[in-house]
Amino acid sequence: MSVDAVQDALAAEHAAVWTYGLVSAFISGPGQAAAVADGANAHRARRDATERWLRDSGATPRPPAPAYLPPQPVDSAASAIAALIAVETDACVAWRGVLERTDDGSLRTSALDALTVSAVRATRWRKTAGVTPTSITFPGAGVG
Repeated sequence: MSVDAVQDALAAEHAAVWTYGLVSAFISGPGQAAAVADGANAHRARRDATERWLRDSGATPRPPAPAYLPPQPVDSAASAIAALIAVETDACVAWRGVLERTDDGSLRTSALDALTVSAVRATRWRKTAGVTPTSITFPGAGVG
C-alpha cells in the first residue's frame, strides 16, 4: 500500500533531518558546511511535503524518533560524511519503495524526484569521502 511506503519514506526523511543536524558539528569547510545546510533544508522540505501528502490522504504522519543510530559513531568529519552517505542511501531505498507501490502520478513524480536528489547527494558525499564507486547503478535497489 502506498501510504505505508510513504510512512517509511517519512521515517527516512526524519532520520535525514536528524543526521544532518548531528554532522553539522563535525563538518566545517565552507563548501562542505554549505552542502550540509543545503541537504538539511532539502530534507526538511521533503519531510514537510510528505507529512502534507499523508494528511491529505487521511493518514496521520508518524512522528520522528527521539534519536537515530548512525552506522558508526560520528566523531570526525570522515565519520560524519559516512553517516550522510548512509542516510542518503536509506532515503533512496525508501523513495524507491514508494515508486514500486503506487500508481498515483503526482506521488510517483515526487518520489522519483526525492530518489534522484538523494542519489545525487549520496554520490557527492561519496566523492568527497573518496569512496568508490562514487555512483550506484540502481539507487535504492541495493545493487552497486
